[in-house]
Amino acid sequence: MSELWKVKRFDQLSGKEVYEIMRARVDVFVVEQECPYHEVDPYDLFSLHVYTTDVDGSIIAYARIFEMDDGISFGRVLVREDCRGKGLAQLLVAKVLRVIKKRFAGMPVAIEAQEYVQSLYIPFGFEPASEIFMLDGIPHVRMEKR
Repeated sequence: MSELWKVKRFDQLSGKEVYEIMRARVDVFVVEQECPYHEVDPYDLFSLHVYTTDVDGSIIAYARIFEMDDGISFGRVLVREDCRGKGLAQLLVAKVLRVIKKRFAGMPVAIEAQEYVQSLYIPFGFEPASEIFMLDGIPHVRMEKR
């Protein structure tokens, strides 16, 4: 595993990096979660992409940060299946929040977390701010950072 977290705008990503990001997202959100929806969307073009790779350049942890009308959000948080259980998700969220603090200081932060992983975000100061709702067939909850 690369120890370096990379933070890039879409126009800074190489073709291989875009491919690896999309492959990782499809593997987790479409194949693993059996959720056949369009994984690529316009947010990709103006997001900050935060990720780390293994020695071969394959994405092992990833998230994207983007501006919304009411503040900052991040999503598509993933850790590759064979790399889970090692604390990478916590390291990724911590890195994402450091980037947000540096680049978007003072702006409110809210996310739409999958219900089953909302406990990942609570130690970082997030609280549920909605009832459970369905998004692409998966239960989600809006969470806001205190």
